[in-house]
Amino acid sequence: MVWVAVGSAVIGLGLALAVLRLRADRLPAARLVLTTGVVGALFGAFVTRTALGDPGVATTLFGAGTVAVALLSLLLRPHRVRRSAPA
Repeated sequence: MVWVAVGSAVIGLGLALAVLRLRADRLPAARLVLTTGVVGALFGAFVTRTALGDPGVATTLFGAGTVAVALLSLLLRPHRVRRSAPA
């Protein structure tokens, strides 16, 4: 159980770092993104294990990654289009 929690936290941290690298211009502070990734993955592992009983390590980690991605996607801001001033 402890290894699943550590593994899901590592997955959440990795996903958060990846999204920070790819979309840093559209995200809030890096500290919030990293925290959301880790907490989202831990919550996803908890929900997966609660809903499915003991589904196995791979399924639990997949659920953790899925919830982490869903929560990280909520942090994205819309892309702003810069318009030039009319002449």
